[in-house]
Amino acid sequence: MRSEFKNRKTFEDRARDSAAIRDQHTNKVPVIVERSSSEKSLPILDKTKFLVPDHVTVTELIRVLRRRLNLAPGQAFFLLSDRGLPPGTQTLAELWESEHDEDGFLYVFYAAQEYFG
Repeated sequence: MRSEFKNRKTFEDRARDSAAIRDQHTNKVPVIVERSSSEKSLPILDKTKFLVPDHVTVTELIRVLRRRLNLAPGQAFFLLSDRGLPPGTQTLAELWESEHDEDGFLYVFYAAQEYFG
């Protein structure tokens, strides 16, 4: 999946931003959350850059994002990384460690349907 955030900012700017964030907030993870390019039914978040405490799990992040998007309880919502669907019990620190981009940000995408590829 291609990130709009990457299209808007140069690699150098992104790397500098993430390094500054990690230096100032050692117990937080810089995360970019974007709507999947193929997603049409879910609304777009009001912001894409999040600073998430490293102990927060993927499930907790999903709960926060669902609340920000004002989704109905039964509405489907999936959070995807480049490798697919991360385990809900995985912390953001663990996910960042295994899947962060070379610019230092963790990129995740949300969609109403689970898909891979």
